[in-house]
Amino acid sequence: MTDKSLITKAARLSVAPMMDWTDRHCRFMHRLLSQESLLYTEMVTAPALVRGGALHLLAHSPQEHPVALQLGGSDPVELAQATKLGADAGYGEINLNCGCPSDRVQSGAFGAVLMQSPKLVADCVAAMRDAADVEVTVKCRIGVDEQEPREILPDFLDKIQAAGCRRVTIHARKAWLQGLSPKENRDVPPLDYELVHQMKAAFPDLHISINGGISSLDEAKAQLDRGLDGVMIGRSAYHQPGDVLSTADPEIFGQGEASDPFYVARQMLPYIEAHLNGGGRLHQVTRHMLGLFAGRPGARQWRRTLSEGAHRDSAGPELVEQALASVLA
Repeated sequence: MTDKSLITKAARLSVAPMMDWTDRHCRFMHRLLSQESLLYTEMVTAPALVRGGALHLLAHSPQEHPVALQLGGSDPVELAQATKLGADAGYGEINLNCGCPSDRVQSGAFGAVLMQSPKLVADCVAAMRDAADVEVTVKCRIGVDEQEPREILPDFLDKIQAAGCRRVTIHARKAWLQGLSPKENRDVPPLDYELVHQMKAAFPDLHISINGGISSLDEAKAQLDRGLDGVMIGRSAYHQPGDVLSTADPEIFGQGEASDPFYVARQMLPYIEAHLNGGGRLHQVTRHMLGLFAGRPGARQWRRTLSEGAHRDSAGPELVEQALASVLA
């Protein structure tokens, strides 16, 4: 398990939890690119762990740390049980999802709809903190639907801070639960970075990270320079990991050296070999590697070679070597 102070330090730059993307294979590669940044799992629902016994969803490599588990749910008792399972599995932070623009799963309301129930969220946070000695954090939106963010967000933050939450990530957009798809909710509602900065001024003791629309380290540094504690980057970190993560350690954390995507690709080969030996398929790993050389000569052929060949039954590490030759050429 990661020490709380170390995981808080790592939160200066984090990679957002993204469904179908930030699985353990993706996180392993991201950790090779940046030793310091905080990584998040895909969202795992508390009912899947507690009622469904799907503990395989907690699987991760010790090399991924610092890594946080994101939970979805709205029942304090169930979230407390899931938090203990996550802590027992070795996660140093458990994050409660109050930002996903989906309003229901079988267990009831979860995600961004919880912005409408700040007292319930506070109860969840308190129960989760009582369940295990891990950092319990929240990821939220600035509001949903017809809510006025400047009115509801301070109340939301006040309640979760009183419940013991010391770190929050704010996606600086509303979520429209009625009328917009989850995909549209990532782009259509306007960003309000100023409101997030106002919240930092109003809650100086709360560690606040900003999320939404930030696509480069220069943009991240601009937010940090203005006084925020952390920046969370999503899609750009996934699609251009070499750009966003390879220089994160020296540029954001002031330590270490930039990583080399070529070297990282070669470091993935033993990992891929072990995955295949365990019965896995090549594409399960290489699909996360497609953007490793984004913007570089040969990147298109790299993507094409992996995309077209990795699904074949016989595909192995040699396909990565073949793809890598097109970038090195």
